[in-house]
Amino acid sequence: MEITTLIANPNIEIIIKLVVALLLGMSLGVERAIAGKTAGMRTYGLVTMGSALFTVVAVIAAGGYSSEAALRESIRFTSQVLPGIGFIGAGLIFFRGEKVSGVTTAAGIWVAAGIGVAIGYGLYILAAMATIFALLVFTGFWYIEERLKVLAHAETEE
Repeated sequence: MEITTLIANPNIEIIIKLVVALLLGMSLGVERAIAGKTAGMRTYGLVTMGSALFTVVAVIAAGGYSSEAALRESIRFTSQVLPGIGFIGAGLIFFRGEKVSGVTTAAGIWVAAGIGVAIGYGLYILAAMATIFALLVFTGFWYIEERLKVLAHAETEE
């Protein structure tokens, strides 16, 4: 059997979508785990893969990827991923006195769900770019934000 025939098999394509979603989600979770946050590789991987799974199921239940009407119909089912992710995100946000923590992790979970939905619809490049941008926010922007806080604190002391 040729590799093109194997990949053309719809079941293999679904498995590839789930694996790609899992890997992209886990890549976001690695950074969160290293940063010592409440959600790590497993959480992000499961959210991304679960979102992709719900999207694939929605498309197949509505009639498949080849039908434009089915894709439109699947959006209603897929849109219900957002309230579920909101519930998970709300559980990650903690109030400690005057300080709120976990908002970035909750936002990251929301983005991870979006990445999973994109993969479910076959938008691999979009999902990969969103993953790269999220990693940039988690890492690069964290550094910039910390530097700005130091500068702002130094200016208030003068």
